[in-house]
Amino acid sequence: MIAQPAPQAAPAQGGNPTTEIWGMFVPMIIVVGLFYFLMVVPQRKEQAKRDALIKALKKNDRVVTIGGMIGHVANISADGKEITLKFGDNVRIPFRRSAIHEVLGEEVPPTDAKPV
Repeated sequence: MIAQPAPQAAPAQGGNPTTEIWGMFVPMIIVVGLFYFLMVVPQRKEQAKRDALIKALKKNDRVVTIGGMIGHVANISADGKEITLKFGDNVRIPFRRSAIHEVLGEEVPPTDAKPV
């Protein structure tokens, strides 16, 4: 007689539905958590730092606008939403306070420099 292998048991169909659901959702929950901690938290910190920088603006601060223009704060409106920047001697342009990108400090360029 020829030896035949023992019959294999059929794989179990179904299973615990709760375990299958958690098996699908746990990786998604982990990805969402990683996204939050790698993207949202640093963005909030950066926004808080920018808000503090804008609130701390004062007259004669040297600033850069989001358009790249460098000037000095000449005036801050009463409501604090608008500032006037001075570029050169007689040029003053009003900007929204949110248009300030960076504060460079109170450095004054030397007046003895000759234009090119």
